[in-house]
Amino acid sequence: MTADLTILYDTIRWEEKSIAEAAKKSSAQTQMLDSRTLALDLDTKAGAYGTVLQRCVSYYRNVHSTAALEGMGAPVINPLITGVSAGNKLYTHMLLRKANVRTPRATVSFSKDAALESMDNVGYPCVIKPTVGSWGRMISKLNDADTASGILEMREAMYPIYQIHYVEEFVKRPPRDIRAIVVGDRVVAAIYRESESWKTNMATGGHARCCEVTGEMEEMCIRAKDAVGGQIVGVDLMEDDERGLVVHEVNNTTEFKNTVRVCEVDIASMMVEHALGTRGR
Repeated sequence: MTADLTILYDTIRWEEKSIAEAAKKSSAQTQMLDSRTLALDLDTKAGAYGTVLQRCVSYYRNVHSTAALEGMGAPVINPLITGVSAGNKLYTHMLLRKANVRTPRATVSFSKDAALESMDNVGYPCVIKPTVGSWGRMISKLNDADTASGILEMREAMYPIYQIHYVEEFVKRPPRDIRAIVVGDRVVAAIYRESESWKTNMATGGHARCCEVTGEMEEMCIRAKDAVGGQIVGVDLMEDDERGLVVHEVNNTTEFKNTVRVCEVDIASMMVEHALGTRGR
């Protein structure tokens, strides 16, 4: 079958199911494709795939399959530049700064001693994050130098990616952050993610509540999307007590289950409509 739209995945979450259901309602030829079954001949053309909606959870499977399919001529949403950039917090931070999007103050260090020095400059508490990762995993709030030293010692013995010490200031904010879903050139919905913990990720126990999309928020989210070259992304923001909104993450294969649930917006259909509308561009 030659498809108009291919939904490429490695894990079927609620989001992938909803995208597939939305695609069935369109007149387009659509296929669901498990990336784990791919064996691509890189010297051929990818004419049978149509537009590819990239939904792989694995960062490495995501960017490598996107690189292959783009190289074979398939249009992929989001493209390789977005997968690489948005999948790495350091890359994202630098691109957001270049685009004049407000971000938390951040440092990067390449040894334990250098990281401890940078934390002294940022001030405690601060937050250390893996440059590649999601769902709040391996993110630690460091309240003092003793705690930081112990965490850094463990990281120094781990896989090399965890020896890149990316540290952000602990933003003074309400006990929540904001997840905004961007499709094309508009924010289609946003939620507050609220938690009694300092982590607000839904995977770590956060609760969702619909958030009004202001003009300032939408403008900032569009600039964040453009900074990483994306088309469909989730933008995570915090409300700094002094600076206002700051962007701390852009999500390449964003989850939107809770946004749909509390805001009652058909995000999956918007995604499919956008993807099909890009054909022939």
